[in-house]
Amino acid sequence: MAKDVIIALDFENAEKTLAFLDQFTGRKPYVKIGMELYYAEGPSIVRAIKERGHKIFLDLKLHDIPNTVKKAMKVLSRLDVDMTNLHAAGTIAMMEGAKEGLTKEDGSCATLLAVTQLTSTSEERMQQELLINATMPETVKAYARNAQKAGLPGVVCSPLEAELVKEACGADFLTVTPGIRFADGDVGDQVRIMTPEKARKHSDYIVVGRPITAAADPVAAYERCIREFLG
Repeated sequence: MAKDVIIALDFENAEKTLAFLDQFTGRKPYVKIGMELYYAEGPSIVRAIKERGHKIFLDLKLHDIPNTVKKAMKVLSRLDVDMTNLHAAGTIAMMEGAKEGLTKEDGSCATLLAVTQLTSTSEERMQQELLINATMPETVKAYARNAQKAGLPGVVCSPLEAELVKEACGADFLTVTPGIRFADGDVGDQVRIMTPEKARKHSDYIVVGRPITAAADPVAAYERCIREFLG
């Protein structure tokens, strides 16, 4: 699968989102629709952006009992997104149910990813607040292996752990990595981060939000990200 940069469309409504996308006249970037935008606009924003020709990563991070997640994924399958996700912490059974629900009658299925640990979570917080006594690398590798056992093709993880995931699950196991910042950019609320250039080696996709969406020239920032990540 070809590497690509995914722009996180972290906007509060359709008007701002579509105005942002209108700036990209030369190409159709792969985009991510997260909770804020999806909960504000619902399925209509997915269809509107899909009609414009963009690939879509629907980032809702489902986490519930297996049957509920299975039914929810069956509904989301009708949106024909290219990629979606859920939390690996929901167990292998939940991930298996999700994969079953997302798979259409013709056997086709969007790329389903499991989130290992959020890039805003430090090892200290994970251990003290979530009571996970293992190290961050051990936890991420275990969650990735569980996702692979459930039949998922990859995970969402910090770029700092992408190499570990590849070692644990193989070079073909997808790594989609948020927490990307330019070397001269603001870190924000992310803890485990990396530049696009450094993420290139072990990440299949990078997800980039504010360094592009909050830039004075978003198109130029996107093109810079493409250059640094794809080489």
